[in-house]
Amino acid sequence: MQLATEDNITELAAARWATAHDPRTAEVLSALVKHLHAFAREVRLTEAEWMAAVQWLTRTGQVCDDKREEFILASDVLGLSMLVVQMNHRLDPAATPATVLGPFHIPGSPGLEFGGDMSDGLPGTPLFVHGTVRDLDGKPVGGAVLDVWQADTDGLYESQVAEADEARLRAKYTTREDGTYCVRTIAPLGYSIPMDGPVGELIDRTDISQFRPAHIHFLIDEPGYEPLITHLFQEGADYLDSDVVFGTKQELVVAFTEREPGPTPDGGESASPFLVAEYDFVLQPKG
Repeated sequence: MQLATEDNITELAAARWATAHDPRTAEVLSALVKHLHAFAREVRLTEAEWMAAVQWLTRTGQVCDDKREEFILASDVLGLSMLVVQMNHRLDPAATPATVLGPFHIPGSPGLEFGGDMSDGLPGTPLFVHGTVRDLDGKPVGGAVLDVWQADTDGLYESQVAEADEARLRAKYTTREDGTYCVRTIAPLGYSIPMDGPVGELIDRTDISQFRPAHIHFLIDEPGYEPLITHLFQEGADYLDSDVVFGTKQELVVAFTEREPGPTPDGGESASPFLVAEYDFVLQPKG
């Protein structure tokens, strides 16, 4: 019989978890044990600190529901989400880079036509985002679905607005045969991540900025191509170099150009000034 001591407990625990029936599960869990134990030894974790961590994890889980993913937010601000994205999406330099999903994506957004307005009368400066979706060889990808979502002018997503009872600033757009798309919305603003939960409590104990630069989310999952989760950031926006979730990439920073009343990219007319952002998404074929 071999009893656990401070010297051998890591080896014993890792060996036990290495008995998982699935080889990948065995690999991941035994490595997790080793790294957790190494962390505890490095910082000489106290019992009070261990209990505080357990209580923090418990409260983080209690905050989560079908509209709020506090654990994803924790992963984002610790840089883990972006690390996982970059390790798993080592795309061709010519492909559009991926970034974090974030905690506010809601599946099942309604489909809108080319140039359809997903802001649906919400206050804000009108913004048209248009361009093409193509592959690495420049071939247009017709029929690709762009799942789009963003915050409003108060920095709030649909899931943060209690009275929202239908899709709000989110929609799906399908590219035309020539790969072109056009999204009509309102200009996003930079915003603070939710600070009323366990993640915000941690941020408040540091000098970390809790803000994200102005951006719009895009998800493109087209058969035959690597899935793409990304953002478009407004050029010149605040917090581009201090994004709290480490999501900014230079290739995703786009000019929002001011236009006078007149023709719009969807073929219509605007009676008021508006903004235009042009961006071509480049998808990498699978394999």
